[in-house]
Amino acid sequence: MVYLQITMTIPLDNRPAAAEIYQKYKLPFLNTVDGAVSKELLIREKDVQVLHGFETLSNAESYLQSELFNNDVVCELKPLFVADPDIRIYQSV
Repeated sequence: MVYLQITMTIPLDNRPAAAEIYQKYKLPFLNTVDGAVSKELLIREKDVQVLHGFETLSNAESYLQSELFNNDVVCELKPLFVADPDIRIYQSV
């Protein structure tokens, strides 16, 4: 299993909008992205994280280059960011 973790600094008043965007793209992600296994929204006091699960590393890397990610999700979330997101990929052992 491979995890793509995207951590975003989003002010509290913009978090409901971020949650709507997450919900809007959760099923398209799970239904159309190769190797997609899971997608979870994690809320912390200082930031918001989206944790994506994939079958392989190449699936995660491909998603970061996809039209869904770059032209849809990022475009809608970008106005809500206070800083650039932190993007990390982890492999479970």
